[in-house]
Amino acid sequence: MNSVVNADLKPRSILYLDGVSVAFDGFKALNSLSFVVEPGELRAIIGPNGAGKTTMMDIITGKTRPDSGEVYFNGEIDLTKRDEAAIAQLGIGRKFQKPTVFESHTVWDNIELALNRKRGVFATLFYTLTAKDRARIEEILETVRLTHRKDDYAANLSHGQKQWLEIGMLLAQEPKLLLVDEPVAGMTDAETSETAILLKEIAKTRSVVVVEHDMGFIRDLGVKVTCLAEGSVLAEGSIDFVSNDPKVIENYLGR
Repeated sequence: MNSVVNADLKPRSILYLDGVSVAFDGFKALNSLSFVVEPGELRAIIGPNGAGKTTMMDIITGKTRPDSGEVYFNGEIDLTKRDEAAIAQLGIGRKFQKPTVFESHTVWDNIELALNRKRGVFATLFYTLTAKDRARIEEILETVRLTHRKDDYAANLSHGQKQWLEIGMLLAQEPKLLLVDEPVAGMTDAETSETAILLKEIAKTRSVVVVEHDMGFIRDLGVKVTCLAEGSVLAEGSIDFVSNDPKVIENYLGR
C-alpha cells in the first residue's frame, strides 16, 4: 500500500489517518483514506451521502475498526488498538447530528453533569462544586451563548440552542479534539452564522473537525476543506479551490 500522506507529519499532528480502509458486506465505506489535522486546526469535511464521513468518525472514536491503515492521535497513540471509552478518555469528543441533552434538567445542570461525568455516578451525586468548577461552567455557558438561559430547562431551548448546549457539555470534558457532525442542520440563519463564530472561538484552544453539508456555513468558517467521495479524499484546500474542482462539482456540488 502506498502511503498518501507524509509520515513526517505524524509526530506533529493531532489526527493522522493513512491508507484507512473498511468494508461492510463487500461495500468499501472507506478506501485508503488519508488526511492529517494539525493541533489547533479547525477543519471542514464535506461530501455526498455515502462518502464515508460517518464511518471516518466511527473509526476515529473506536466504534468501528478499520480493515487496514493507520489512525494516530497526538502523533503517537494508535487509535485502532483502543476501545470507545479509552478514546473518549484520551480527549476525543464527538457531537452527533441529533442533540442529546438532559431535557428535564436546567442548562447549568447539563454542563455540571458533563463536568462531573468522569467521576462516576455515585461520586457525581455527592460531589460539591468547587469555585474553579463554577468558574469553568460560567466560562462554557458564555462560550456557547447560553449564560442568559442557564436556569431554564433544556427542553425549552430552541433546536439551535440545544446544539450549543451539547457542544458545551463536550467542552466540559476538556477534549483535545472535537468531532462535530452537521451542527447547523435545522438551525435558523442567525443561529448558523453564530455557530460559525462559536466553532472558530473553540478552535483557538483545541482542534475541531466539522462534517457539514451547508456550503454557506463552510464558507463562513473560512478554513481548509476536505471533500470525501467513495471513501477517499477527492480534493482538499480552501472552499474556493475545492468548489471549483471539476471532480467535486461532478461528484457532489452538481447533484
